[in-house]
Amino acid sequence: MEKVEIQHPDKADKSFTTGAYSAGVLAAGDWLFVSGQAAVDFTTSTFVLGTIEEETHLTIHNVKRICEAAGFTLDDIVKCTVHLSDIKDFDRYNAVYASYFTKVKPARTTVQSGLGHGIKVEIDAIAFRQDKK
Repeated sequence: MEKVEIQHPDKADKSFTTGAYSAGVLAAGDWLFVSGQAAVDFTTSTFVLGTIEEETHLTIHNVKRICEAAGFTLDDIVKCTVHLSDIKDFDRYNAVYASYFTKVKPARTTVQSGLGHGIKVEIDAIAFRQDKK
Protein backbone atom coordinates (compact mmCIF):
# COMPACT_ATOMS: atom_id res chain seq x y z
CA MET A 1 0.00 0.00 0.00
CA GLU A 2 1.39 3.36 -1.01
CA LYS A 3 1.39 6.17 1.58
CA VAL A 4 1.83 9.84 0.71
CA GLU A 5 2.33 12.62 3.26
CA ILE A 6 -0.05 15.57 2.91
CA GLN A 7 0.91 18.90 4.47
CA HIS A 8 -1.34 21.84 5.25
CA PRO A 9 -1.00 24.01 2.13
CA ASP A 10 -0.86 27.25 4.13
CA LYS A 11 1.92 26.11 6.45
CA ALA A 12 4.63 28.76 6.19
CA ASP A 13 6.89 27.46 8.98
CA LYS A 14 7.64 23.85 8.05
CA SER A 15 9.18 23.27 11.48
CA PHE A 16 5.97 24.25 13.35
CA THR A 17 4.49 21.11 14.86
CA THR A 18 3.33 19.86 18.22
CA GLY A 19 4.34 16.25 17.64
CA ALA A 20 5.85 13.61 15.39
CA TYR A 21 3.08 13.16 12.81
CA SER A 22 1.93 14.04 9.31
CA ALA A 23 -0.97 16.48 8.87
CA GLY A 24 -2.50 13.95 6.53
CA VAL A 25 -1.67 10.59 5.01
CA LEU A 26 -3.10 9.46 1.69
CA ALA A 27 -3.26 5.66 1.61
CA ALA A 28 -3.89 3.51 -1.44
CA GLY A 29 -5.06 6.63 -3.29
CA ASP A 30 -8.59 6.45 -1.92
CA TRP A 31 -8.23 6.94 1.85
CA LEU A 32 -7.12 10.13 3.57
CA PHE A 33 -6.33 10.20 7.28
CA VAL A 34 -6.21 13.74 8.69
CA SER A 35 -4.41 14.19 12.01
CA GLY A 36 -6.06 16.17 14.77
CA GLN A 37 -6.41 19.79 13.73
CA ALA A 38 -7.01 22.80 15.95
CA ALA A 39 -7.47 26.55 15.73
CA VAL A 40 -4.09 27.28 14.18
CA ASP A 41 -3.22 30.00 11.70
CA PHE A 42 -0.65 28.17 9.61
CA THR A 43 0.53 31.33 7.86
CA THR A 44 1.81 32.64 11.21
CA SER A 45 2.27 29.30 13.03
CA THR A 46 0.19 30.48 15.98
CA PHE A 47 -2.79 29.13 17.88
CA VAL A 48 -5.84 31.37 17.53
CA LEU A 49 -7.83 31.06 20.73
CA GLY A 50 -11.39 32.33 20.83
CA THR A 51 -14.94 31.20 21.41
CA ILE A 52 -15.86 27.57 20.75
CA GLU A 53 -17.61 28.74 17.58
CA GLU A 54 -14.55 30.63 16.30
CA GLU A 55 -12.21 27.77 17.09
CA THR A 56 -14.54 25.22 15.48
CA HIS A 57 -14.72 27.26 12.26
CA LEU A 58 -10.92 27.56 12.04
CA THR A 59 -10.39 23.91 12.98
CA ILE A 60 -12.75 22.70 10.26
CA HIS A 61 -11.11 25.13 7.83
CA ASN A 62 -7.78 23.42 8.56
CA VAL A 63 -9.30 19.95 8.05
CA LYS A 64 -10.80 21.20 4.77
CA ARG A 65 -7.47 22.64 3.52
CA ILE A 66 -5.68 19.34 4.14
CA CYS A 67 -8.49 17.49 2.34
CA GLU A 68 -8.21 19.88 -0.60
CA ALA A 69 -4.42 19.45 -0.74
CA ALA A 70 -5.03 15.74 -1.30
CA GLY A 71 -7.85 16.24 -3.82
CA PHE A 72 -10.69 15.54 -1.37
CA THR A 73 -13.61 17.61 -0.08
CA LEU A 74 -15.42 17.71 3.24
CA ASP A 75 -18.14 15.62 1.56
CA ASP A 76 -15.60 12.77 1.29
CA ILE A 77 -15.17 12.57 5.08
CA VAL A 78 -16.66 9.38 6.51
CA LYS A 79 -15.52 9.62 10.16
CA CYS A 80 -14.48 12.36 12.59
CA THR A 81 -13.23 12.19 16.13
CA VAL A 82 -13.73 15.40 18.07
CA HIS A 83 -12.13 16.38 21.37
CA LEU A 84 -13.65 19.25 23.35
CA SER A 85 -11.88 20.76 26.33
CA ASP A 86 -15.33 21.31 27.93
CA ILE A 87 -18.23 19.06 26.97
CA LYS A 88 -20.57 21.87 28.04
CA ASP A 89 -19.60 23.54 24.74
CA PHE A 90 -21.12 20.63 22.78
CA ASP A 91 -24.30 22.34 21.54
CA ARG A 92 -22.45 25.47 20.37
CA TYR A 93 -19.69 23.46 18.68
CA ASN A 94 -22.23 21.07 17.15
CA ALA A 95 -24.19 23.91 15.51
CA VAL A 96 -21.03 25.10 13.72
CA TYR A 97 -19.90 21.55 12.86
CA ALA A 98 -23.31 20.66 11.36
CA SER A 99 -23.19 23.68 9.04
CA TYR A 100 -20.19 22.18 7.21
CA PHE A 101 -21.68 18.74 6.61
CA THR A 102 -24.88 19.28 4.66
CA LYS A 103 -25.00 15.95 2.80
CA VAL A 104 -24.41 12.56 4.43
CA LYS A 105 -22.89 13.48 7.77
CA PRO A 106 -19.74 11.60 8.80
CA ALA A 107 -19.86 9.07 11.60
CA ARG A 108 -18.52 10.87 14.65
CA THR A 109 -17.25 10.45 18.19
CA THR A 110 -17.14 13.52 20.46
CA VAL A 111 -15.44 13.38 23.85
CA GLN A 112 -14.14 15.72 26.51
CA SER A 113 -10.34 15.71 26.66
CA GLY A 114 -7.47 17.58 28.23
CA LEU A 115 -6.18 19.66 25.31
CA GLY A 116 -2.91 21.55 25.15
CA HIS A 117 -2.13 25.14 24.20
CA GLY A 118 -5.46 26.39 25.61
CA ILE A 119 -7.44 25.13 22.62
CA LYS A 120 -11.12 24.27 22.96
CA VAL A 121 -11.53 21.78 20.09
CA GLU A 122 -9.48 19.29 18.08
CA ILE A 123 -10.83 17.32 15.13
CA ASP A 124 -9.34 14.45 13.15
CA ALA A 125 -10.95 12.90 10.10
CA ILE A 126 -10.95 9.94 7.75
CA ALA A 127 -12.03 10.52 4.16
CA PHE A 128 -12.74 8.10 1.36
CA ARG A 129 -12.74 9.13 -2.29
CA GLN A 130 -15.00 6.83 -4.20
CA ASP A 131 -14.08 6.31 -7.83
CA LYS A 132 -16.29 8.80 -9.66
CA LYS A 133 -16.11 7.21 -13.11
